[in-house]
This record gives sequence, C-alpha cells and structure tokens, in this order.
Amino acid sequence: MINENNLPNAIVETVSRLQDKGFNHGNSGNVSRRISGGMLITPTGANSSNLTPERLVHVDPHGAVMSEGIPSSEWHMHAAILDAYPTANAVIHTHADACVALACLRKPLPSFHYMVAAFGGTDVRCARYATFGTTDLGTSAVEALKDRTACLLANHGMIAIGKTLEAAFQTTVKLETLARQYLMALQVGEPALLPEAEMERVGKRYGNYGTGLLPG
Repeated sequence: MINENNLPNAIVETVSRLQDKGFNHGNSGNVSRRISGGMLITPTGANSSNLTPERLVHVDPHGAVMSEGIPSSEWHMHAAILDAYPTANAVIHTHADACVALACLRKPLPSFHYMVAAFGGTDVRCARYATFGTTDLGTSAVEALKDRTACLLANHGMIAIGKTLEAAFQTTVKLETLARQYLMALQVGEPALLPEAEMERVGKRYGNYGTGLLPG
C-alpha cells in the first residue's frame, strides 16, 4: 500500500513499483499527483534508478513550472485530465505490453470479462490517436476517460486515474492483466461478450458503473 503522507516519496515509490511490474521500461511512462496549486509530476527522462523526491516537478494549473526541472513531456495530458475530473487525484501513464498491443490495434477492451465493469462501463475505450506530448493528446484522453477510470491511447499506451496513487496503481495492474487475457483469448477465437444488462448489474455491485466515481 502506497503511503501518501509524504506525496513526493509516494510518487517515487509508485514509479518503482510500475517498473518492477515491467509496465515501464527505460524512461517510458509518467506519474502525477494533484496538490494544492497544481500537480507534482515526474520529470522528463525519469525512471526508478534516477528519480528522487527532489526531482519531481511542480506544475501549476496554467502549465507554469513552479520548481526546478523539466516536467514529463506528457504534462499537458496529466493537467487536462486533472482539470476535467476533479475526483481524480492521481494519474498513471504506462507503456505496459498488453495495453500497448491492444492500443496499437486501436481496439477497446470489451466486455469479455465481468471485471471490465470495474472501470465504469461496458468497455475500456481506446482514445483516438494524437501525437505524444501535445495538448491534443490530453483532449483525446479526457474524451476516452468520460465515466471511466482508465483508457487506452491509440498506438501509445494506457492511462489510469484514481483518488489516490494506490487506487490508480491497482487500476493499472487490473487493466494490464485483463488486456493480456483478452489478447490470449483472441489467439484461440472470438471471446463471447457479456451483454450490457449483465455489465450494468455487475457494475452496480462495484458501485461506479457509468457514474465516473473513482474507487480508493
């Protein structure tokens, strides 16, 4: 469990856990956490071997850098998501293998398994393609996250959001696991999809179906 009493340390721990899981390699991926006066985000070129709490970058709601360092090239996307979804406090972006593979097919993760309802609906959408590091990518991600806690980014990767870093991390793990299982099922045939009525029943048990409410 990620302890958020010290947010800089919690972000560094999250980056390390993501890399330990194999979700990010090299300098790929980024993490942000809402704070008073904007967000803390990982710097450009960050990975678990070189990231320290002191290297995190404070970006205000207008995009001004309020500390030393250069924020991740995806700061526009993180800022757009936090602005659009006030109940989200943490944003995790990874290039996890199965999510990337599905995103490169530009396919959503459909209702092949009841646990897809945990993300807020009948599927996990794949956002339309936009160039990395642009405001358009932020707009695309915001669109795909409507009433969801995660989305895929076409030809790129994935996004998970949560009230806490731990919630966003667990959503990341769940999405990568289900994406891998879906791709495995596709190798054998076309998975049977659960009907919308069943996904709604399951979603109500999770308590967040179609509401945009975040767990954690």
